[in-house]
Amino acid sequence: MHILPTISTMFIVISAIFVGFGWYHIVKGNRETHEKLMVLGAIFALAFFIIYMSRTIFEGNTSFGGPESLVLPYHLFLFFHITLATIGGILGLITLWFAYKKKFLKHKKIGKVAAIVWLLTAPTGVMVYILLYILYPGGTTKPVIDAIFGL
Repeated sequence: MHILPTISTMFIVISAIFVGFGWYHIVKGNRETHEKLMVLGAIFALAFFIIYMSRTIFEGNTSFGGPESLVLPYHLFLFFHITLATIGGILGLITLWFAYKKKFLKHKKIGKVAAIVWLLTAPTGVMVYILLYILYPGGTTKPVIDAIFGL
């Protein structure tokens, strides 16, 4: 079993669940609950990112092990997921910053977009996990740290 990808995928799903419930609570006017849930969502997203980056640097990414006919569609889907995750992460940080600075009009405006992007990112991340570790297990590539230092 691939424990780190499993844990990091669980963390991103947990993050999205907190974001979804946080959004629900702000719509209902429960600001305190919203804040707590969104902070938890951010913590789980950060934990995902730390695990993902550590694994990428020290172990490497998993290459797609499926049939040749699915390599291009997989990579297009992966690119879509990475783009969503990057946009979601950046928007999430901006949204958190606006909340911290108590600029709630900007927070609300960007927060809606950030939440939608994040709620789309999590299921696409689960699909990448399923494709890489359940349906078509592949091998690992060279760790980035080895490539950097010529090892």
